This record gives sequence, structure tokens and C-alpha cells, in this order.
Amino acid sequence: MAAAQLTSDHLSERHRPTLEQALEAIRTRAYWSPHPEHPKAYGENGSLSAGDGLAAHKATLGTRFELDQPGTDGWTGGEVSPYGPELGVEYPHADVDVLIPAMRAGMGAWRDAGPETRALVCLEILARISARTHEFAHAVMHTSGQAFMMAFQAGGPHAQDRGLEAVAYAYAEQVRTPLDADWSKPQGKRDPLELRKTFTPVPRGISLMIGCNTFPTWNGYPGLFASLATGNPVLVKPHPRAVLPLALTVRVAREVLAEAGFDPNLVALAVERPGEGIAKELAVRPEIRIIDYTGSTSFGDWLEANARQAQVYTEKAGVNTVVVDSTGDYKGMLSNLAFSLSLYSGQMCTTPQNLLIPRDGITTDAGPKSYDEVVADLAAAVGGLLGDDARANALLGAIVNPDVKARLEAAAELGEIALASREVPNPDFPEAVVRTPVLLKLDGSKPDAEAAYMSECFGPVAFAVSVESTADALELLRRTVREKGAMTVGAYTTSPDVERAVEEVCLEESAQLSLNLTGGVYVNQTAAFSDFHGSGGNPAANAALCDGAFVASRFRVVEVRRQA
Repeated sequence: MAAAQLTSDHLSERHRPTLEQALEAIRTRAYWSPHPEHPKAYGENGSLSAGDGLAAHKATLGTRFELDQPGTDGWTGGEVSPYGPELGVEYPHADVDVLIPAMRAGMGAWRDAGPETRALVCLEILARISARTHEFAHAVMHTSGQAFMMAFQAGGPHAQDRGLEAVAYAYAEQVRTPLDADWSKPQGKRDPLELRKTFTPVPRGISLMIGCNTFPTWNGYPGLFASLATGNPVLVKPHPRAVLPLALTVRVAREVLAEAGFDPNLVALAVERPGEGIAKELAVRPEIRIIDYTGSTSFGDWLEANARQAQVYTEKAGVNTVVVDSTGDYKGMLSNLAFSLSLYSGQMCTTPQNLLIPRDGITTDAGPKSYDEVVADLAAAVGGLLGDDARANALLGAIVNPDVKARLEAAAELGEIALASREVPNPDFPEAVVRTPVLLKLDGSKPDAEAAYMSECFGPVAFAVSVESTADALELLRRTVREKGAMTVGAYTTSPDVERAVEEVCLEESAQLSLNLTGGVYVNQTAAFSDFHGSGGNPAANAALCDGAFVASRFRVVEVRRQA
């Protein structure tokens, strides 16, 4: 282990103010972020400029990604960018029977360091990742298919915010109980009973973070940093198509841990060989006590049912719904929905899928609009937004994998096409598969239509579902959230009664609701420190990012009593 170069004083001086601000932000829920969103904000004070970040990314391609982990028994890789090029990076393949015991070796010192030191070390990791945001952006772009600006923001500062948010919650929960206390119970004329008590947050054990293809850092950082900050070693198992962003993260974490005098094996990488499928094997090992997973419902359900030795946190699939009752800003509603349907080709767990619209139409500031008119106008709004190929590429990114492309092509048979998907050429990456969304009209009263809109169709597919009335839309919303889950719900209405009714449905079914969004905030975006991503209360996810419940079960408080 390397000699400590990061002293407690240095860590405290640099990061304690940031921790305090993060704690204040989760208390007030106000806007705050220490990580700049604009690419031009980088390039000074040790952070990589745009050119340096691209150069660093290119220097990684076609190389072996050294980590100096115990138990390396070979090399594996095979990532291909959704934009076409092969990354050519080879990663260490781990013999987990060697790696896992090595990860456990450093737990005692990490536990004894205490909540504050752990939090400050985590903040140093995040600060170093932040300094390399331009490099991480290219890694996210070429594994997820996100367009560069989205990869930069969502894969960089927004992901870092989510990691910091998890550290703040972890710290707050651990210091809720004092580290020590003097206990004295009066006994009348006799001497009081006196004890000296200590309370130590004790980690559960090794945490397994199973990464996703679409948002490897944004979805991965909350669990990773929540576990690390509560004293648990973290084994990072990336999605085989999106290894590089998390491999870079693991490398930074190991460097910081070593410099701070801790065992770098507290964070390690487990990359699978093609077709190996190690997630199931790892998930049921007795040493794995925490699992964080983002992905399909089927595997999430399997984890919850089979990884009984672990505390399992899942974000799975849902059917996100928007109720359209009425609006006081018709143009703004259409523009907002068009952007929400288009962003990253709908490949977000928060993208709306079902738009529930009364058959008799809606009232708007532009006059009454029939169901057909609303659908046609929304199709025109999407078409207008994506009519220019350069703008379309910047919003859509690339289709992340062949499964999404196949799903999009098959969806065209599910209903009447209101807006056909079109191919968008990308002059910078001719091999990229770029598609605009398809918008389909479905009759909500027909059983064959129900089979379509009651299933998640992940990707650039949206259904305009005609319903008898707003009351029927609310009942369908309730059934959808209860049976299928939802990460997001949206609604447009000028009626206070309808607003209260949709809010009541979401409160009863534990779904996060956005009302009457017509400006620059969209239903499929959430802000760290303020918005809760998922609720943990419906089938789409059993946890929220991020709240106290997300961190509190990652440790237990062990008490030692001594006679005073």
C-alpha cells in the first residue's frame, strides 16, 4: 500500500465546505451544484480542457487498462461504440475467489476511519473525476450512444452531483447517532448506574454495483458512493457494452484511496468475458451484502428473489404516463412534450411513453382541440424539433444497441402511425444508427391496444392513447402505475379539481409527478439534491435516488457499553 499523501487536514480543508453545502442542499431542496455544466468551464486549476480530454480518451483506446488488482487471470473487452468504432480497450478479468478476499482485507481500517473521513475521501474521488469530465464525456458518449453534450452533462456533472448527494445522505445518517455517550441513571439514595457507551457505524460487507448500458455513471454513482461512504468495499460490475466510464471511475477511486492511506482494493472492477454473465454468480455469493442494479425488470426481479443474503436496490422498468386534460399554454405543452420524447432517442427510464388524451379532445388557450388535432400537432412539433439533421443528432444521440432498434421497427405495427420514425445521417459517424421517435395512435378501449401500451417499449416509441374522459385517464394511470410501475408521471390541466385528482393518484401509488411543464424543465430530467429519482414505492424501482432509506441500510450501528 502506498504511503499516505492525502492527510486528514488536507482533505478537510479542501472538501469540508463542499460537504457542508451538500448537507444544506439536501435539507432545503434548493438548487445547488459544485460541478459546472458548461464545457468551457474546464481547462484551468488542474482540470482537463476539451482538447486534453479528447486526447486522454484517444490515448486509452486500443490499450490494456491496467488496475493492479489482485486475482487478474486474463484480459477481456470488446466494446463497440454505438457511433461505430471499436474501442479496443482490454480490461483485467478477475478471479473473484482471489479478488473478493483482498477487498475484505481493508474493511477494518476503512470502518475505523469514521464517517467524516470516508465522506471526504469520497469527495476527493469525485473532485478528481470532475477534473477529467471532458475525458469521461467521450467515454460515456462512445459506450451509451448519448450525444456529446448530453454525455458531458449527464455523464459528468450531473452524475457527480448524484454521487455527492449520496455521500451527503450517507454522512447525515451515520452521524445521526453520536459516536459516544455517558449514561447515568439515578438510583435514589444509592449511587447512580453509570455506563460509557460507544456507537460505531459498521458496514454490511462488499457491495456489488451492476452497471447499465445507457447511463453508466449517472445511475452507477449513487450506489457506488453510498456504499463506499458507509464503509463498504465496492465491486463494480459494468455492463459489457459500457465498461470504460466505470473503469475510469474505479481507477481514480483506487488512486485516491491509496494516497489517503487506505487499501485501494476497497474499490475493484469485475469485467466479464463475452457471454460469461457473471452478475448472477456474484449476486448470490455470501460475501456480497449490498447490490445496486439498474436495468430490466426480469433481472431486477430475479435479484430481489434470489440474492437473499444482500440488501438489494433496484431501478427497473416502468410505463411512464402523461395525462393530457387541458392546458393554458398549448404551444408550450407541445414543445415540452416533443423535447421529452426526443431526448436521447427516448432511451431514458424517465421518458414518457403513454399520452392519455380524451377522445372528445381538450380545452386550450388556442381553442378546443380534438384528439386527432392534439396528436397531429404533437407529431408536427416533434418533426419540427428534429427537422434539421444537425439538431436531431445533438438531441437524439445514437441507438444504444440492436435490441432498441428492433423494438422501434416492430412498434410501427402496433397502431396507426401519427409520426413515422426516420433515419438521420450523422456525418461525423456514418455507422451510427440514429432514428427519430415514432408516435402511434391507439384506442385505449381495445384489448389489443392495451397489450401494447401496458408494456414498456424502451426507446423512441410513444403511444397517444385515446380515452373516454379524464376520469378514465386517471383510472388508467392508477392501474398502470400499480401494475407496471412508473419512474415519472406528467399531467397537463387547468382544472384545480383534476390537478388534485391526479396528485392523489400519484400520492396513493407512490409516483413522482410533474404538472404543466411548458418551459425548460422536462418530465424526464431530475436535479440532484432536490428531485427524487423514482420513489421506491411502485414496481418500477424499490429505491429512490437519493433519500435516507437509500443509505441507512448499508450500515448498522454497533454499541459497546463499558462500566464507567
